[in-house]
Amino acid sequence: MNLFKNKGNIFIALVVFIIIVVISSFGSVISFLANYQWFGEVGYVGTFLTKIKTQLFLGVPLFIIVFLAFYLFVNKLKNKYYDETGVIPDEKTKKTLRIGIKMGAAVISFFFTISVVSDMWFEILKFFNSTSFNYADPLFGNDVSFYVFKLPVISSLINVGITLLFAFIVITVLYNILVMGTRQVNKQKEDEKVIDFEDLRRRGQLKFEGIDKKMITDVLKQISIFGFLLMILLGVTLWLRSYSLLYSHRGAVFGAGYTDILVDLNVYRVSAILAFVGSIAFLMGARKRKLKMALAFPVLIIVVTITGGILGGVVESFIVEPDQISKEAQYIQYNIFSTRKAFKLDEIEEIDFPVNYNLDSEDINNNPEIIKNIRINDYRPIKQTYNQIQAIRPYYLFNDVDVDRYMINGEYRQTFISGRELDQSRLTDQAQNWVNQYLKYTHGYGFTLSPVNEVSSDGQPVLMVRDIPPTTTTDLKIERPEIYFGEKTNEYVIVKTDEKEFDYPLGNQNAEVIYQGTAGIELSGLNKLLFSLRERSYEILISNNINSESRIVLHRNVMERVNKIAPFISFDDNPYLILNQDDGKLYWIIEGFTTLERYPYSQPLEGSTLNYVRNSVKVVIDAYNGDTDFYIADADDPVIETYNKIFPDLLKPYEDMPLGIEFHTRYSQTFFDIQSELYRTYHMTDTNVFFGREDYWDISQEKYMGNEQTVESNYVMFKLPDREEVEFLLTVPYSPTGKNNMTAMLAGGNDNENYGKLFVYKFPKGQNIPGTNMIEARIDQDSEISPQLTLWSQEGSSVLRGNLIIIPIEDSLLYVEPIYLQASNGTNSLPEMKRVIIGYGDQIVMGNTLELALDKIFGDIAEDPDEADREDEVEQTIEELIIRATEAYQNAVEAQRNGNWSSYGIYINQLERLLERLQEEQGIEIEEEQTVEEEAIENLENTENSENTDTE
Repeated sequence: MNLFKNKGNIFIALVVFIIIVVISSFGSVISFLANYQWFGEVGYVGTFLTKIKTQLFLGVPLFIIVFLAFYLFVNKLKNKYYDETGVIPDEKTKKTLRIGIKMGAAVISFFFTISVVSDMWFEILKFFNSTSFNYADPLFGNDVSFYVFKLPVISSLINVGITLLFAFIVITVLYNILVMGTRQVNKQKEDEKVIDFEDLRRRGQLKFEGIDKKMITDVLKQISIFGFLLMILLGVTLWLRSYSLLYSHRGAVFGAGYTDILVDLNVYRVSAILAFVGSIAFLMGARKRKLKMALAFPVLIIVVTITGGILGGVVESFIVEPDQISKEAQYIQYNIFSTRKAFKLDEIEEIDFPVNYNLDSEDINNNPEIIKNIRINDYRPIKQTYNQIQAIRPYYLFNDVDVDRYMINGEYRQTFISGRELDQSRLTDQAQNWVNQYLKYTHGYGFTLSPVNEVSSDGQPVLMVRDIPPTTTTDLKIERPEIYFGEKTNEYVIVKTDEKEFDYPLGNQNAEVIYQGTAGIELSGLNKLLFSLRERSYEILISNNINSESRIVLHRNVMERVNKIAPFISFDDNPYLILNQDDGKLYWIIEGFTTLERYPYSQPLEGSTLNYVRNSVKVVIDAYNGDTDFYIADADDPVIETYNKIFPDLLKPYEDMPLGIEFHTRYSQTFFDIQSELYRTYHMTDTNVFFGREDYWDISQEKYMGNEQTVESNYVMFKLPDREEVEFLLTVPYSPTGKNNMTAMLAGGNDNENYGKLFVYKFPKGQNIPGTNMIEARIDQDSEISPQLTLWSQEGSSVLRGNLIIIPIEDSLLYVEPIYLQASNGTNSLPEMKRVIIGYGDQIVMGNTLELALDKIFGDIAEDPDEADREDEVEQTIEELIIRATEAYQNAVEAQRNGNWSSYGIYINQLERLLERLQEEQGIEIEEEQTVEEEAIENLENTENSENTDTE
């Protein structure tokens, strides 16, 4: 009490409290100012402020209400304490206590408000912007939006009310204990008017003689209103809890079952009614000081709950389990229907595929678009190869290889593509200084692209785009190869400084550049100090290289970027890189998902509580400028529509996506894998068949890289039934559980009007269609193939099997598996694609190339009609390379004349790469290639002599 009598101590405590608040919030203020500018840079200030405005809108009135409630209640108890105990403190003590109560109420209200608002702001926004699912649950008849958007808010508000009421009850009980203790102390110190609690504690006189029945009844009377309200809220909670049965795990399937409806539902409803009636009984009993009347109904609710639990176990064991199919049939059907709807399995189109092994060479020749896009490379060896032969420098890294398709020289080609990113952690220790990490080494450069169906004579991928700067013999346009935003760009950088950035290696020198894009926040004025504090880097503040036009570029990692902007959307952790052929720029595409845990009767994913998923968002990020656009990919998803109402500046219609980017969007492999896993069970719609798992499917198995694994979903190009054009499809095969034959294949469309559509090829059940594992077994048993693979394994090489790809063609199926050889010794040895195995019907063959393997099965295979004269094409390619090499040489000479040595180095480097391409070009007789190359060199020499003469 002495503390409160000293104004100086109060002032010091207040000053210390203010200092602590200022220091603790300083980092938050810095973060807010930086985030505000960053969201302004990316164009999503509205999204950023939505959270803050909502929290203020909810938090301020909630704080005032809770503060007033606590202050008035505690202040009333304080005055009552004076009256009941006879304690008459002096005016200074009264004033001090008033200040203490206000500060205590303010602190409690502040932290309570922060806790509530931080958890509920988004739920409340979804409540007021909810979108109907147009689907009612089969048990209570409520639209799914009630459970997804409304019920969580109602339940949370009830919990807030219960928490406040419980706090008031606790305060009341503590107050009564304090009053009792004071009265007992007063008996021992009747002559003292002001109580020194610390002195009494030291002398052991602050103690209680016990709590009697009168005290309990007094407390009940004081908390009668609180108890009355608490019982009402308990009744509402019990009534709402009946909706949780929609997510029950007890029955034959997920969702309310026979026992849940018969026992648990009635227990909840009876308990809720007892709580409502008990609220009145509690109020009356507490007012009349009748303890039994007040507590009778709470005890009765506990008895009913325990009895219901026992009865539920008895009903499940002795009534349901002996006759489960009959008792649970209706609820199984609810589960099937809801799960299929929640994961869009109900939209899968079934296609009967009568497998007829009647292909001939004419059929093969009539489907060149399919044959030329059969994948005989694999992304794992490709990634290793890219990093070995195209990384160029140790600090470059191909982080991931993605499958895509491009129109190349007028042909629809399936390709591998990977960006050459700069990984700062790979810089030498000496090079890892502040200037290099944040001003100099700012970006990656270029990408590598290769067709999935071509390899060179040494088993390596044929590179359509390669080297630095990127060179290509295709019609692909590459205008901006720089990668400032990617998967490995984990640090901020500062651009447009007086220190030129490293652009790419150029012989013994380096090409340098000044950033010309729009990314970044200007480091002018106070921003220099602000971001120096934010990044805890004094170098930003004192560096002479940073000028008024310099910009700091934040959140360059594309995954970090999208999660920063829209943390309420789930994102695939595997972005894929594309080249927009319209503007020649690189972009990243990231799949965004909306997920739920409260979709009634829908089966949760294994190992998860999620029971609703939609691939509703495609995010496009400019690799040079960092522009980040969110497009709605599934306009029928009520969740994304609700988000669109909440954040009107965030999402754009899918139609607004540039066509050059839309061409490269794909059906999400992650979402497809989720659907394919569930479809193993939920293709069965008959209740009896589903219950007995009579037609349960497994995803097929394969041998891959020396191990057995479940077949991965693969992007494959073939024709859908009744389609004339080949399409880019995502597929996975199924086998009956425990069997090796193939019963079905699921395919997801990626192109044009088939984007997002799922098709399942159902194969004849009376016919033994080989599954991937059966083909693998045949390979191992083949008298020609198996000994050859064994021999290679014994000759110092590792035999690695690629993915076994299944290709529907006409009414038949082709199985294609590449075989890689890798030297067992040496850590830098590259896998080389050396053989192609093809399975067709009962035949298994192996050839040096896909064409030779096909020839073994179908006889003479004509060359592609579009490439009837291979020699002419090669000659045309070489002529084009000669023309480009000549142009590069002439440009180098012109740059030399002008003294532009940076450009001179670029053109010489291009010339070197083009000459290497001339040497690698194959497909005609070696002698002829040499003749052409000699002619090219002679032309270049003549040009050089001519230019030298002009110079002289």
